[in-house]
Amino acid sequence: MGNAKSSAISKEILEDLKLSTKFTENELCQWYENFQKQCPTGRISPEEFETIYARFFPDSEAKTYAQHVFRSFDTNEDGTLDFKEYIIALHMTSSGKTTRKLEWAFSLFDVDKNGYITKTEVEVICQAIFNLIPKEDLPKLPADENTPEKRANKLWGFFEKPDNDRLAEGEFIKGVTENENAMRLIHYEPITD
Repeated sequence: MGNAKSSAISKEILEDLKLSTKFTENELCQWYENFQKQCPTGRISPEEFETIYARFFPDSEAKTYAQHVFRSFDTNEDGTLDFKEYIIALHMTSSGKTTRKLEWAFSLFDVDKNGYITKTEVEVICQAIFNLIPKEDLPKLPADENTPEKRANKLWGFFEKPDNDRLAEGEFIKGVTENENAMRLIHYEPITD
């Protein structure tokens, strides 16, 4: 591998990412430079991703959530994220268009990747989201959301399905789109006073 090639981001990846994310060319080149420094192999391992993710959540336990985020973006399931998968991950978890974001949220909740979400999977992700909430914010949570179980029950309730049923992607997206509270419950948002 010649060094000249690896130091610059390929035009096609750049164009692709400019279209699919809100990042500018400058930002993308900056991200790429950092990425090259942190990941000389051009691949991010789950451990490296957890470290990067933890910086965004210095006051909380982000590891479990980061593992689920990693799984949902490792689209070719090779156990690593390349630069493109990494940028899409950053973009989706920080902004992103609603439909795209909900498709991503579905894959986040679909823990076993079988194309359906069960209530158990909702509980797993709610637990991971809960770990992101700084301890001092826990008392501020509404009474029906102040444990991972309650959060999962409330979220599942929006889909009007029995506990032992499962959700397809379209049902998930419809249920979340129609309920502002569901939208809020599927990801972690810092509590602002």
